[in-house]
Amino acid sequence: MKLVFAGTPEVAVPALDALIASERHEVAAVVTRPDAPAGRGRRLVASPVAQRAEEAGIEVLKPAKPRDEDFLARLREIAPDCCPVVAYGALLPQVALDVPAHGWVNLHFSLLPAWRGAAPVQHAVMAGDEITGASTFLIEQGLDSGPVYGTVTEEVRPTDTSGDLLTRLALAGSGLLVATMDGIEDGSLKAVPQPADGVTLAPKLTVEDAEIDWATPALRIDRVVRGCTPAPGAWTVFRGERLKIVQAALVADRADLAPGELSPAKNNVCVGSGSHAVELLWVQPQGKKPMRGADWARGVRIAPGERVGAGDVG
Repeated sequence: MKLVFAGTPEVAVPALDALIASERHEVAAVVTRPDAPAGRGRRLVASPVAQRAEEAGIEVLKPAKPRDEDFLARLREIAPDCCPVVAYGALLPQVALDVPAHGWVNLHFSLLPAWRGAAPVQHAVMAGDEITGASTFLIEQGLDSGPVYGTVTEEVRPTDTSGDLLTRLALAGSGLLVATMDGIEDGSLKAVPQPADGVTLAPKLTVEDAEIDWATPALRIDRVVRGCTPAPGAWTVFRGERLKIVQAALVADRADLAPGELSPAKNNVCVGSGSHAVELLWVQPQGKKPMRGADWARGVRIAPGERVGAGDVG
């Protein structure tokens, strides 16, 4: 089939690479979000998908909105058979959905109908799911509600951050997306409507969602830290400034600390929770680089009974 691929971040690149490598399909063009400011200089930088497409000599389309007439006209000129999508980042209007004969097929990083929305991997980790996966489905106007072509499953490991899990799903999902294109092209694959039961939502995580509540059980805190890594980053407050918690570990044999109470030792620093203690393995103070928790604790000279999570950010 002739394809127009839509995607923006780094996580979409493995799927683009797999489609480019496929001998059965031609990636005629790529649709991605417009260049965005990045780095200290805030200069405009092309998306990872745009950069990869340009390296491969593929036409890149960067509409401000997918309903722009110039974009729609070019899409009709290309006349793709299907438009595979991975994390494009913009809502597609019906007028665009109607262009390819086989529609727009999205690779979504959950086992639909679970975790519909922008942050399925983060929510799966934070919810303590043991199994997740990826799904390909036909895009319709509802939120990730279209009929499903196929799925792959992936175990959520006990130490997985959302970044770790997303990296594996991007690779496994790229194979699923190519197989879905193959099945659509030869007519062997038909989309199946999603069940009405089991729908859960995964909205984009805000900075507020990533604040740690030390009164909750240690297991919940561990999931929040892992689910919010690398973004938006789990955090708490220490002496009026935001302290990012990069990596933590459960200390099951210690339950003598009040929620948020710090307990520094020579080689570690622990915090009390609603159950047992949590060790701060890596932290990032405001305006500084990540550092080992024990090194941070030595530097700030924690007073007896001092806590994290107390007070507002200054």
